[in-house]
Amino acid sequence: MPYSVHLSPKSANAKTGPIPVSTSSKTTCPTDCAMRAGCYAASGPLALHWGAVSNGTRGTDWATFVDQIAALPDGQLWRHNQAGDLPGDGTTVDPVALGELVAANRGRRGFTYTHYRDSESLEWVRHANAWGFTINLSANDLADADRLADTGAGPVVVLSSDQTDNTVTPSGRRVVVCPATQRDDVSCATCQLCQRQRSTIVGFPAHGSRKRVIDIKLGA
Repeated sequence: MPYSVHLSPKSANAKTGPIPVSTSSKTTCPTDCAMRAGCYAASGPLALHWGAVSNGTRGTDWATFVDQIAALPDGQLWRHNQAGDLPGDGTTVDPVALGELVAANRGRRGFTYTHYRDSESLEWVRHANAWGFTINLSANDLADADRLADTGAGPVVVLSSDQTDNTVTPSGRRVVVCPATQRDDVSCATCQLCQRQRSTIVGFPAHGSRKRVIDIKLGA
């Protein structure tokens, strides 16, 4: 399956900071993602960029993108997918394409997030994390965060409609709210928490024009 991907060598997004950031076409997103209708990338300036990547007028093919990652300096922190998901067909992850990305990332410090959660995808995610490419499992709520953490496939993040304080999951796992959403002097470039293999869950409060949609999805 062809994938369209765009790499910004130096992001202008204040929340990520000046690190390389990629965007993948919409076809990579799981069809059963609970946040599909309320995706933050579906509105605002990012939506225009995402649309251009998705229709092929911006970005490159997968092989070229993988070569771009392999050419990044050793130790470079970078974020895969400010929009889009892992290479896949909407049902499960493409293990060959993911393996190519994991290999290209060796010696670099890439991280990303995924809503893929079928058993096969989780197994490939587990391998990717073991090989140094950090893939965070995206949970829909605190109970879902516990379920994903129990798989042991990788670190977990969770989206909340209004949670701005650190908390715990029903099973007692610690949840730390993303510092970049709380402080103007913190970004992905300076925090780097999501790039680490960890037991702590990172919480992302919903924000912007899509907050009400998230509220509805979460039953708020």
